[in-house]
Amino acid sequence: MQNPIWATNPSKSPFWGPTFLDRHCSKLIIQSTRRLSRRRKKGGEREWALRAMPCSSINTTSSSTDDNGALRAFKLSESTFLASLMPKKEIAADRFVEAHPEYDGRGVVIAIFDSGVDPAAAGLQVTSDGKPKILDVLDCTGSGDIDTSTVVKADSDGCLHGASGATLVVNSSWKNPSGEWHVGYKLVYELFTDTLTSRLKKERRKKWDEKHQEVIAEAVKNLDEFDQKHIKVEDAQLKRAREDLQNRVDFLQKQAESYDDKGPIIDAVVWNDGELWRVALDTQSLEDDPGCGKLADFVPLTNYRIERKFGVFSKLDACSCVVNVYDQGNILSIVTDSSPHGTHVAGIATAFHPKEPLLNGVAPGAQIISCKIGDSRLGSMETGTGLTRALIAAVEHKCDLINMSYGEPTMLPDYGRFVDLVNEAVNKHHLIFVSSAGNSGPALSTVGSPGGTTSSIIGVGAYVSPAMAAGAHCVVEPPSEGLEYTWSSRGPTVDGDLGVCISAPGGAVAPVPTWTLQRRMLMNGTSMSSPSACGGIALLISAMKAEGIPVSPYSVRRALENTSVPVGGLPEDKLSTGQGLMQVDKAHGYIQKSRDFPNVWYQIKINEAGKSTSTSRGIYLREASRCHQSTEWTVQVEPKFHDDASNLEQLVPFEECIELHSTERAIVRAPEYLLLTHNGRSFNVIVDPTNLSDGLHYYEIYGVDCKAPWRGPLFRIPITITKPMVVKNQPPIVSFSGMTFLPGHIERKYIEVPLGASWVEATMRTSGFDTCRRFFVDTLQISPLQRPIKWERVATFSSPTAKNFTFAVEGGRTMELAIAQFWSSGIGSHGATNVDFEIVFHGININKEEVVLDGSEAPIRIDAKALLSSEKLAPAAVLNKVRIPYRPIEAKLRALPTDRDKLPSGKQILALTLTYKFKLEDGAEIKPQIPLLNNRIYDTKFESQFYMISDANKRVYAIGDVYPNSSKLPKGEYNLLLHLRHDNVLFLEKMKQLLLFIERNVEDKEAVRLSFFSQPDGPIMGNGAFKTSVLVPGVKESFYVGPPNKDKLPKNISEGSVLLGAISYGVLSFGGEEGGKNPKKNPVSYQISYLVPPNKVDEEKGKGSSPSCTKSVSERLEEEVRDAKIKILGSLKHGTDEERSEWRKLAASLKSEYPKYTPLLAKILEGLVSESNAEDKICHDEEVIDAANEVVCSIDRDELAKYFSLKSDPEDEEAEKMKKKMETTRDQLAEALYQKGLALAEIESLKGEKAPEAAAAEGTKDVDKTDDQSAPESTQPDLFEENFKELKKWVDIKSSKYGTLWVVRERRCGRLGTALKVLVDMIQDNGEPPKKKLYELKLSLIDEIGWAHLASYERQWMLVRFPPSLPLF
Repeated sequence: MQNPIWATNPSKSPFWGPTFLDRHCSKLIIQSTRRLSRRRKKGGEREWALRAMPCSSINTTSSSTDDNGALRAFKLSESTFLASLMPKKEIAADRFVEAHPEYDGRGVVIAIFDSGVDPAAAGLQVTSDGKPKILDVLDCTGSGDIDTSTVVKADSDGCLHGASGATLVVNSSWKNPSGEWHVGYKLVYELFTDTLTSRLKKERRKKWDEKHQEVIAEAVKNLDEFDQKHIKVEDAQLKRAREDLQNRVDFLQKQAESYDDKGPIIDAVVWNDGELWRVALDTQSLEDDPGCGKLADFVPLTNYRIERKFGVFSKLDACSCVVNVYDQGNILSIVTDSSPHGTHVAGIATAFHPKEPLLNGVAPGAQIISCKIGDSRLGSMETGTGLTRALIAAVEHKCDLINMSYGEPTMLPDYGRFVDLVNEAVNKHHLIFVSSAGNSGPALSTVGSPGGTTSSIIGVGAYVSPAMAAGAHCVVEPPSEGLEYTWSSRGPTVDGDLGVCISAPGGAVAPVPTWTLQRRMLMNGTSMSSPSACGGIALLISAMKAEGIPVSPYSVRRALENTSVPVGGLPEDKLSTGQGLMQVDKAHGYIQKSRDFPNVWYQIKINEAGKSTSTSRGIYLREASRCHQSTEWTVQVEPKFHDDASNLEQLVPFEECIELHSTERAIVRAPEYLLLTHNGRSFNVIVDPTNLSDGLHYYEIYGVDCKAPWRGPLFRIPITITKPMVVKNQPPIVSFSGMTFLPGHIERKYIEVPLGASWVEATMRTSGFDTCRRFFVDTLQISPLQRPIKWERVATFSSPTAKNFTFAVEGGRTMELAIAQFWSSGIGSHGATNVDFEIVFHGININKEEVVLDGSEAPIRIDAKALLSSEKLAPAAVLNKVRIPYRPIEAKLRALPTDRDKLPSGKQILALTLTYKFKLEDGAEIKPQIPLLNNRIYDTKFESQFYMISDANKRVYAIGDVYPNSSKLPKGEYNLLLHLRHDNVLFLEKMKQLLLFIERNVEDKEAVRLSFFSQPDGPIMGNGAFKTSVLVPGVKESFYVGPPNKDKLPKNISEGSVLLGAISYGVLSFGGEEGGKNPKKNPVSYQISYLVPPNKVDEEKGKGSSPSCTKSVSERLEEEVRDAKIKILGSLKHGTDEERSEWRKLAASLKSEYPKYTPLLAKILEGLVSESNAEDKICHDEEVIDAANEVVCSIDRDELAKYFSLKSDPEDEEAEKMKKKMETTRDQLAEALYQKGLALAEIESLKGEKAPEAAAAEGTKDVDKTDDQSAPESTQPDLFEENFKELKKWVDIKSSKYGTLWVVRERRCGRLGTALKVLVDMIQDNGEPPKKKLYELKLSLIDEIGWAHLASYERQWMLVRFPPSLPLF
């Protein structure tokens, strides 16, 4: 995606780079980045890296300005410096507003599709004419949604039971006629950006540490005092007392080491006051002062568009929030921004600073709605849900403009569900859609979707003027004239469209959210050029509305394109800048003059004559084979009116006489005239590239109205030809020597990659410069139905030297090599940089690009040959991932309940939720894969997908969308919920059995390295190993890759799973030894997979036969009946009084029938224990004790002990049966003793009694007693202690199953530190999902000790580990 570009995370962000303005000095610290691609793709695509812009200190230079902001020879003044921070002069916006003050955007509404806009940010409160600046603030992603479907009533004191478990007090002045309060909660970090969360964590950790150090100091002091009092500790009780004190110190120290702040929890309350839905938040957990943040003190909010009010969580975070209520109070949306990007974008377009007019946005009179499409859960990445809801909102609010500074590469231009919805918004609702072209330049065909690839969207490139360079970027010496930023994406699209429509300033110092703790920030990127252009268009719309000119995206776009100022003097510069730098004043004049002409968009469809290739929007001859002969093309021009156009008044009368022009008739020939009617017209074009020199050539055919030639081109047909050089020498080496570079210069070389080449080894040598130089080095190839295959590096040379690069290529296709000196690199140093670049092509051709081992013992033959030059053949293969397929166990289809999910057409969007279950035998790093849907946001006809992975406690471990992330999960069972959305029920019905893969990374020690053989019997015979060889050009060599040894397969893989990995064949000529062992380190690797076969049959299984049963039929029948009765008893429910009564009757009946049968008594005990909600706890516990005693009495413990003192013969079946029976009896005895102990302890607690040992310790304030004398003289025996000692005889009391009783024992003896240690050890050793009761016990122990800060910390974690429900999608 081209979503916002963060300098720290290229995978989740828009088209921009942040630059921070230091408020305490006059210095701009530039930290800009370059947007590329966010994910690693399969095949030839690579993960694209960030490119940082240079740091420059401020220095003004003498300069003057021309029409587009070029500096000549004068120094910046304060006013020109401030003006450069928010560039408007470049697009003539300043002159236009000065001439027409009332056309400053008034009456225009812009939808900002972005990361969210802060309503508290500087300049975003009111318009220039005093109207509210922000009309609505929406979270279209759902990342701030809270489930508030739980309804509670307040008690007589006005108290509510909050969703987090907290007691909340409502304000008595709040009106609530129904008395119903909807409650929900949210972990506040889920609403904050990573940057804000990091700041808060530091602040909170500092305060937490202060409190924690106090309790550690107190604990150490108590231990020290004990040691001073008891110099020699020999008494058992004294030892236990000291151990308890030591355990407290140890526990506190471990807590400090394992501290992980999951953030404060805010409770939300929603109610209807009789007119509006109201919202209040309890934010006490965010405040230091316990009196602050109370629910009753919160000023209630309602949906932002109604009252336009917002709140702030706390002074510490300084984060603004907005609320919206949906679905009759059942869904609360808390809206916060997911990055500063959206606020910055909104500020560029519309900010109004009455006291600082030079820092105004381009259209200070315009209003906006904020549509957050950057999902906070995904680090500000856009989702299909967010995009669709944003379009719905823009149409509903009758917006005039949309600005979207997001996007990503695409394999299919002008295609997809979102593109269809955008076309409807533009064509039917007259919305003008403006979007960033992308930050993936300087190579051609790098424009992103949707901005650079969609016909109905105005894609904007990023321009930097000398004034911007001197002021905003603070360069030592600005360029003599404006130019496109080096990283700005270039056209054409893969189907030949121009890609970039126009250019606008791509950097500004604009408002940012208050949580950043500053007012403004410098960012640059096409994310900034898009709102600059959008603001300029808002000025035009403001003028058109005031002058009564109908607003149409068609007429506005034509005005912009036909009045832009060209940037650069070459025809091919249009691929970088579009038609040029937009000019508001000239565009306005054009619109005024053409107001009486019909609003028409000319759709261009082009097909190559005689071929059935897909329709394109331009002519793009890129491959060498297309440049060797002339080609004929059929061009269809279809005038398109808005959907509401009148047939009789607009369509029927439409007729234009078009004169066709070619920018170079020797190369591109077309007819001279065309009579165009509403139904369209086709004509042929001949393109003859045969006499062109190698390199880039750009031409156009454009149509002009014969009767009004002043209108300029009504449509353009771009023709791009990249004629590659052919590599003829052997070995295949290409050298480009003596290239000279100045700042901003780009060299483009086009090479036909020789057939047989699969990778390149390149060397770049620089010379002739003094100060540091930074270069962008890109290569790009285009392959059908793939995203452009792009490799890139940022090469920084601090001194003349050489650097080596290697990258994969596809043989037989044209490769562009783009080398660019960064626009500001070397400024102030007047010497040119000399560059020599050498490319050496390498390749090993193989007969199988993807190797599949079918699970048998047979190896796979690989045929390899080198076509270009001798290559070292050194195969390496490793299997390091396991992929397991799953089908959903449940599919739920429903209509979404809110209007935010109703399309403008009136269709309600449907949601399909699929549930998958999977189990991990050990902790692992996993990634869910959905081949049908992954890796496509824009170029897909499906709307959206979202998944979450949770455990049995509903704790969410991972979330994701079209680009799934790897997540580390502990051992256990998991549910994966996949949420799919579309308005077509038929599509969703077909996906109810959608296949999903769970891909698990194998640890390095378990990775399977495959062997190679020169003989087909090698894997079995163990001979004929194949290591390395030298391939001679044209000579084929074959070898075998063997299947993995079955004994070496990773553990816990099942039949039907697939082992995945990589296989490589060549090595770098300048590479190390590591490359030969690791395929991923080699220049080119391919996928290899192994199908896991069925497990081998257990030879011992089924051997022997069981002896005949000695019991009679009647005896066996009686036992079966008895066991069936017990099974029925165990299946009965205990939910109601009637059910419990029925259960007790049956239990009594069976007990009288089988009075000493241990399994029955154990089942009765189990039933009683399950009745945990008994009203009379003491009576219930006594029942449990009685039932436990009955179990114990039914067992001959002497016989049991005698049995376990002897060893049984494992090969004797009867002995094994007896062993299982005795183990079951022992477990029943242990369970009875365990439950009896818990009941005894609970009775003591409920009666307020103290354990004898604790009472003695408390009474004497000394612990100088032996273990046997731990209680004072009493005729009352310590039943708990006796029971505990009996349990210790039979089981390991430290195990997770029985350890709770040990914790209880230590607690009743007052040794809370030891109790905590035992409990923590239990929790860590327990391989099961965390048990809530254990954590509740831990929390109660901490509360009892009095560590309030730790108790608060644990309560926050309780809602992370054991949420009451799953979050909303």
